[in-house]
Amino acid sequence: MPEATADDIANDTCHVFVYGTLRRGDDNDINRLTPPPVFVASATIKGQLFHLGRYPGMLLGGDADVTGEVYVITPALERKLDEIEELYPQQTDEYFKRTVVVQIDERAISCIVYEINPAYVVGKPLIHGGDWVKGR
Repeated sequence: MPEATADDIANDTCHVFVYGTLRRGDDNDINRLTPPPVFVASATIKGQLFHLGRYPGMLLGGDADVTGEVYVITPALERKLDEIEELYPQQTDEYFKRTVVVQIDERAISCIVYEINPAYVVGKPLIHGGDWVKGR
């Protein structure tokens, strides 16, 4: 898998933080999609992770960490991710696309992330530890 260069991170590129089935080795592994992403780093962001059955949903904020991976992506791959998360073309209300700042080493990288609609986590179990891969 390609690694991100300093130019990838410094340029005006789009980054995504993935925390569920899009992580390496999972059902929708982002690395199997085209155009291929460029791995930047593993990272955490503040949020709560919920078990929704076949996949997780994350609510942003709070004191807990959610584990994920950051990738550089193209606009074409971003559109594919929007389709996977049902933001396009069907536009369901399950996920919202947000922008978060992810700290990687001493750099702050702006990333898109797909946040679950709070209505979908009512009564769903919290994944303690915030790691989908370890928590299911």
